[in-house]
Amino acid sequence: MVSLLIVDDSVFMRTILKDIIGRDPEIEIVGTAVDGIDALAKIERLNPDVITLDIEMPRMDGIEVLKKLRRFHPDRQPKVIMLSSLTSEGADMTLKAIRLGAADFLLKPTDIRKVRDIGQEIRSKIKHLASMPQEIPKSRPQPATGDTKRSDTLVLIGSSAGGPQMLDTLLSMFPADLGAGVIITQHMPVGFTAALAERFNRICPLPVKETENGDLIDTNRILLSKAGYHTIVTNAPSFPGTIAGKVVHASGPAIHGVKPAVDKTFVSAAQIYQKRIVAVILSGMGSDGGAGMLAVKGAGGRTFVVREDECLVYGMARSALEHKAVEETIPLRRMASEIHRAVRQIGG
Repeated sequence: MVSLLIVDDSVFMRTILKDIIGRDPEIEIVGTAVDGIDALAKIERLNPDVITLDIEMPRMDGIEVLKKLRRFHPDRQPKVIMLSSLTSEGADMTLKAIRLGAADFLLKPTDIRKVRDIGQEIRSKIKHLASMPQEIPKSRPQPATGDTKRSDTLVLIGSSAGGPQMLDTLLSMFPADLGAGVIITQHMPVGFTAALAERFNRICPLPVKETENGDLIDTNRILLSKAGYHTIVTNAPSFPGTIAGKVVHASGPAIHGVKPAVDKTFVSAAQIYQKRIVAVILSGMGSDGGAGMLAVKGAGGRTFVVREDECLVYGMARSALEHKAVEETIPLRRMASEIHRAVRQIGG
């Protein structure tokens, strides 16, 4: 049983969150708090496993709560899910919260009347975080400037709704010597991929960063597609007969209603890396990724999706299957090892 404290200054939000979260028999709501000062007192008394924490509150906001938890309770902290507003200020505060130790974040719908729509996602996040080890951050030696190596093999990962939780598991199981560059294209509102990359960087043995225009694709480094742009893979200068790629941000129209689109990344990468690609689709709504996966398969690359019963939504993986572009369906817990095996086979 996961114990949860809900922290929000809005009576409406506290009531709705209690209702939609309380439906899960595996989560016990041990209390609610109306602001940061109330939250700190109840965290001390109730010792919850997880708290949902609003950022904007009177008397003491969510950022101050994180600072005080970090200072006074470094060894006994609940996992914190920040509730973030879909604004540029909300994105900035979310990034700050992640850097202060928040374990995850959830975006509030712009229309407050649609808060119930996030019920399945928030219940999933709460249980997922409770199952993760307490010590999330990992120390990682940073390569010297001259130690980076252009990658001639590329792992592509596409996901949307339910993807971040799956990515937590997958990335934490990657070996530090994966032997390939990685690009993740996760559907996310503009401004929030920096916080997501920061969060992944704490749990993955490989360094993770949000893409910048012109990023080179390096071995054993993960790039997370920046929201608001399509991530296009193009040729980078290299020795004759070798493969090297770089990222270009394209500001064209949304595809499948999203930007970045998995299809854009997969199709462009297939033209450069051809058979030296391992492409994976995780949980996600809609059909993005199906055509891209077909392009990878047509170029001779390897193509995997996760099992339907493990996904929050199976739209993207189903699209790949309907395109007859999937080589194998793999359980999430085996995906990292299968990716690594495929990378070694390509390299061999």
